[in-house]
Amino acid sequence: MFHLHSLGWHSFQQLCLSVSREVLGQTVQSFLDTNDGGRDGAFSGTWSQQDGESLSGQFVIQCKFTARAGYALTPSDLEDELSKVRRLVNKSECDVYILMTNAGVSGATELKLKEKFKEAGAKDFRIFGVTWLEDQIRESKHLRMMVPRVYGLGDLSQILDERAYAQATAVLESMREDLAKVVLTESYRKAARALNTHHFVLLVGEPASGKTTIASLLAMSSADQWDASVVKLTTPQSVVDRWNPHEKSQLFWIDDAFGVTQYESGLVSGWNHILNEVKTILRQGNRVVMTSRDYIYNRARQELKEGAFPLFQESQVVIDVHDLTVDERRQILYNHLKLGRQPREFRAAVKPHLESVANHDRFIPEIARRLADPFFTKKLYLSEWSLATFVDKREQFLMDICKELDTDSKAALALIYMSNGRLSSPISLADTEDEALRRLDSDLGACTLALEALSGSLAVHVTSDGESFWTFKHPTIGDAYSAMLRGNPELLGIYVRGSDIEKLTRQITCGDVGIEGAVVLPSSLFHLVIERLAAYKTSSAYKTEWMSGWGARRELLGFLARRCSKQFLEEYLAADRKLIESIAEPMLYLDFSVEVDLAIRLFKLGLLPEDARRTLAENVSKYARDGDDARALSDPELRSLLNDKELSRLREAVRTEALPRIEEVRLKHQAGHDPEDDPEWHMSRFTQLLSAIEEAYPQSWRIRKIVKRERIQVQEWIDKNPTEANSSTSRDITVDEPSASHNVSRSIFDDVDE
Repeated sequence: MFHLHSLGWHSFQQLCLSVSREVLGQTVQSFLDTNDGGRDGAFSGTWSQQDGESLSGQFVIQCKFTARAGYALTPSDLEDELSKVRRLVNKSECDVYILMTNAGVSGATELKLKEKFKEAGAKDFRIFGVTWLEDQIRESKHLRMMVPRVYGLGDLSQILDERAYAQATAVLESMREDLAKVVLTESYRKAARALNTHHFVLLVGEPASGKTTIASLLAMSSADQWDASVVKLTTPQSVVDRWNPHEKSQLFWIDDAFGVTQYESGLVSGWNHILNEVKTILRQGNRVVMTSRDYIYNRARQELKEGAFPLFQESQVVIDVHDLTVDERRQILYNHLKLGRQPREFRAAVKPHLESVANHDRFIPEIARRLADPFFTKKLYLSEWSLATFVDKREQFLMDICKELDTDSKAALALIYMSNGRLSSPISLADTEDEALRRLDSDLGACTLALEALSGSLAVHVTSDGESFWTFKHPTIGDAYSAMLRGNPELLGIYVRGSDIEKLTRQITCGDVGIEGAVVLPSSLFHLVIERLAAYKTSSAYKTEWMSGWGARRELLGFLARRCSKQFLEEYLAADRKLIESIAEPMLYLDFSVEVDLAIRLFKLGLLPEDARRTLAENVSKYARDGDDARALSDPELRSLLNDKELSRLREAVRTEALPRIEEVRLKHQAGHDPEDDPEWHMSRFTQLLSAIEEAYPQSWRIRKIVKRERIQVQEWIDKNPTEANSSTSRDITVDEPSASHNVSRSIFDDVDE
């Protein structure tokens, strides 16, 4: 059973017109204003029915909506329609009258109505009630794709097959309530087209602009339309771990791919590491959906290897989901209020102001969610001015809400924040976290009860990738908590002491280094961070002892390279005197070397000792001379570590040592190719070497000739080693295109309080 009574008159009308196009196979002209002449839709021509009967002439479609669940239609409900039919018949505009309704229709009612409409002049009459409409939704995947909101209006087990239902339940369990409120926006249409064309889509927008909602629709549609195995993941490595080369229909959904509330360089580095695997995953017919906040993605682009993965650069894939039309805003606001938790009295009182809310420049979907939840409107006075302030000052408003929480609720949010937005469930606290709770005047039992009370408003319990955890209902709540931290020195100290150090290094900066959304620690807390870093020897992200130690060191060096001021680095180097020695001898490959990144940062700040600089220069130069890695020549920042004499000596060595054996170097690179790897990507380090040699000697005709010959050889080898072709035979996700624009005189909010 689908709760069609919760759609509202406007959405129900759109559903009926979509059914007409999809199920009845007609191109329907829609009439969306009150001056529709008694028609919600119309078409002219012949309609061949499944029983062999054909109807022809001028067709009129009328939609009869009721907000009462289980209501049965009566002949008296349509008395007003009969006079309209007579008028249309006199104008030769109604031969066949089709009535669609979400009310129940008995056999006796159908006979009476057919008789009345024929008496009014209609040659034929057809009525389709709630049972028929529900059958069409259940039976037509394509219809559900065009009106994806129906996924949230009923029991998914009635729609999806057993396998797809299990996938959808596991991934979208926490979003079922939101799916019922979905509005089919132009951003969704663009995303669906991108996913069809490229098998990849990156949804970019400001916080709370609806990225996750669109991603959830794409995931649900994929599970339904082409039986995709939907997997929601959080890290690049988890994509590789969960990729099954024998499964040709997987959809990988990664929310906040480059950081939740701030840019995380470790995630970008991780994506750069696996771009080759991602290309293979897409070629096999699988799909990838990513989301990112706009300011985080703009920062990530500086380090993403877009040349190795051109889809990052293609404008039709990177979609700004904030560009909502006024009609889309109205529908979003209507859906949330109609299906939210506000009482009828509130909806009636706020109705006169909803048009101005939807038209506000700072309206985003998250505003609609908050307005529909009594938790956020307890002290809201319903006037034009106060509602405008509610929309305009949305960040400050959420901060005020968090500040007014009771002690245990604040502590519960602190636990989620200290866990970097993923508090494992059931909750098990480390000693530092337990101590933090005591400092916050709370305990585990009280926090657990508070989380249950906050569930659905500020917090939510979800299951993803086989793990259960508590997280913020929306990342903007994490933003608000972060702002609270920055304004409270005592709370900031508790946070630094109580957070898991690995998660802490992804949220803080020691001093202001320009990372938007980060918690900037003052110098008074530097000593505490250094103490905690000194004890950071293993990473929980890896199971083996060696990998755990390697991962911890990589996280530490990345933190020092990207998130620390000169003052902090000076204090840290004084405490860890072995660090400099350890970064002077980086391993291949230099593009992914955090040792090199840290050395460059220290050199820029004047903190890299000369002997360490010289050792590093010798090592990276050797990699270039051997033809293994040319970053020392191609990367201006790394090249700046070499003095003029060292750089000149390196260029000459490449000319006299690497160039004479360039064919041997190429064959060595080719021999290391894995058949599953993209050959062009595999040879990128060799072509980088060719470019570096060519740029170093731009006037040499002989060198240009050798480089050109090698490029030809590389291309011939790539052509002889084609990658596996796309084996997907799935049907594209298809969505209804918007109808022609009309001047709507009836407000969409008319029945929001019914």
